[in-house]
Amino acid sequence: MTLRPTYGTSVGDDTGRVLDWVERRADEMAALLAELVAVDTENPPGRGLGECAEVLRGAMERLGFTAEVLDLPVADHLDDRPRLVRGEIGSGPELIYLHGHFDVVPVQDRAQFTAQRRDGRIIGRGTADMKGGIVSMLYGAAAAADLGLLGAGRVVVHLVCDEETGSVAGGGHLRAAELIDPSARAMVTGEPSGGNVWAAARGAISLRVDVRGREAHVGQADRGVNAFSHMTHIARALEPYAQELAARHTAFAMDPADGPGSMVVIGGLSGGGSNFNVVPGHAWFTVDSRFNPEEDLDKELARLQGLIEAAAVEVGADVSVRVTQLQPAASTDPTGPAATALTCSIAAVDGAAPRFEMCAGILEIRWYSQLGIPAFAYGAGRLDVSHGPDEYVDEAALRRCAAAYALFAGEMLG
Repeated sequence: MTLRPTYGTSVGDDTGRVLDWVERRADEMAALLAELVAVDTENPPGRGLGECAEVLRGAMERLGFTAEVLDLPVADHLDDRPRLVRGEIGSGPELIYLHGHFDVVPVQDRAQFTAQRRDGRIIGRGTADMKGGIVSMLYGAAAAADLGLLGAGRVVVHLVCDEETGSVAGGGHLRAAELIDPSARAMVTGEPSGGNVWAAARGAISLRVDVRGREAHVGQADRGVNAFSHMTHIARALEPYAQELAARHTAFAMDPADGPGSMVVIGGLSGGGSNFNVVPGHAWFTVDSRFNPEEDLDKELARLQGLIEAAAVEVGADVSVRVTQLQPAASTDPTGPAATALTCSIAAVDGAAPRFEMCAGILEIRWYSQLGIPAFAYGAGRLDVSHGPDEYVDEAALRRCAAAYALFAGEMLG
């Protein structure tokens, strides 16, 4: 990758123009975010995806993008047919990607689908994670194009519909259909990083463990095989493993509030049985893990499966294991040229360089970093409020992020 010899000079020259362009559209940005919040895209179950995709396409076209909505193959984990929104602005052989998702986690109250604008904040489901990030990205790219910062380059925006449940339909389709150009100079996603930059993220392994027994009435319980009892024995056998993983600390910088060890949750979901007075003939539970980039996911998956099988043998349990998610970790050099360009762009807007960290969870940067594209998450929202009842985003932060995206696009492409 070749950047300008006078690296960073143009960022300072363009900052005032970009900020002025964005500030004059503050009400437009707030209105679009409110319109997006009003579309119920809870995932699970994954509804309202077509409606929201059309709102996004319309917004892109108003801002000067060429845009399309791709209908993807039906996915079992989504109520609505999955959609991918793809837009492009600018022209030329060089490109950067902006990437986001328009599904949201379930609400605590239906009122969260009505955005409230007060005290410099927009409050509502998805404002931080990450419909607000989408608004910043769209306006940032539009500013860069309108102000002539893109040179002989272009910004391609990908918006997926199932990030909250693993992005198998959205991000998975991008990779499978070869819609990500490995020659791209960089990728940024507007996830709620609180103004810092996430240049790395954990990998994920998710399992569903099914245990089969034999039903019998409580009066003849001795004739049954208790699947619940077998399930709890297997689950307990995984606890020492979870403790061991938590003690394996990453070398990547992290938010001090986040645990540095790999994380395993046993029994996040569980179920089974047919009635209170019947020996349960079936029981199941989940295992969900987030592994630091230093871990070997194939090795850890084999170990998890081995522990489950060994515990099952101890009690004669009939067990099966289904892998529901297997996503690699991701990382980008925080000292590379793309990271330096992003630092310079953010500092020009905020007056200070951002901190580069590893996200405690998984990120869509993985789809791009696997192809060798420098990939980062940077957005206005805050992770600590993102899934809660009072989710919000600061309006001024939305606009600052939009300006930083515009400057970054200009630095990488202009």
